[in-house]
Amino acid sequence: MSGDLRYVALGGGHGLSATLKSLRPISNSITAVVTVADNGGSSGRLRDEFSIFPPGDLRMALAALCADDEWGNSWAQIMQYRFTSDGPLNEHAIGNLLLAALWDSGEDAVTGLDRVGALLKTVGRVLPMAAVPLDIEATFEGKEGSVEVHGQKEVATAKGRLVSLRIIPSDPPARSETLEAIRNADVITMGPGSWFSSVLPHLLVPAQREALIESRAKKILLMNLDAGEDSQADEFAGESALEHLRIIQRYAPGLNFDYIVVDPTCSGVGLAEAVSTQGGELILAELRDEKEKIHHSFEKLTSLFAHIEKKILIG
Repeated sequence: MSGDLRYVALGGGHGLSATLKSLRPISNSITAVVTVADNGGSSGRLRDEFSIFPPGDLRMALAALCADDEWGNSWAQIMQYRFTSDGPLNEHAIGNLLLAALWDSGEDAVTGLDRVGALLKTVGRVLPMAAVPLDIEATFEGKEGSVEVHGQKEVATAKGRLVSLRIIPSDPPARSETLEAIRNADVITMGPGSWFSSVLPHLLVPAQREALIESRAKKILLMNLDAGEDSQADEFAGESALEHLRIIQRYAPGLNFDYIVVDPTCSGVGLAEAVSTQGGELILAELRDEKEKIHHSFEKLTSLFAHIEKKILIG
């Protein structure tokens, strides 16, 4: 482990968790910046009841960064444990309830996350992408005309061509800790993950978007493994890797990536030229998990990050 470079990883859900687990072996300075718009499952129920951040994606990021020892791993398992019952605790994760309890007792959101991070002995820090909980809404164009969809869960399962994606409130305050982490980062990663509900929302918080554009960090975009495939695994599945890049540029025109990582089967026509035009390098890498083909392998991602880090350090 070099431990020299400071990483900031943006995303949410399982995609961000995969990135964090893969970075942990090569860095001791990792900051996860997590979407805070989830309205489904345990997170949605707790959010409705207590008017707090949806804790689920934040909990997953904390568990992914836990210390790689008996203490950290055992607490990560506890954080991820879900109740199974016929009562109101059914499907609630212990970590969600712990965060909800801290926040409901008046704990500052980031202070609460830091306290849980200390309990898990996390390698790094977990921060929300905005200072307030958010909602996502979108307009899709389908065969029967345009449809407006409200809620992250609903946006993630909507069909049709995305016309516009919005967050509520439209100009939320960002946390100073998050902006500082972005300013001080050596490397910033974005993706993989649900493109509309976990990746693009990071570009809809104005202060965070500007911080990302102005950052001098090396920026890495990790494409989904279903980009360009005829799949329904993600709300943007079936669209080419080039379209994934174009929609990023649509919502953050000044944001350029130094490295764009794509599975060889998803590269497609025109992608290399588009990456070169923005001054970046296209990296074709086979990163699929042997069992879960649409998921990234942690070990392969770690090897990729180590390779890119070596390129950055050589300079």
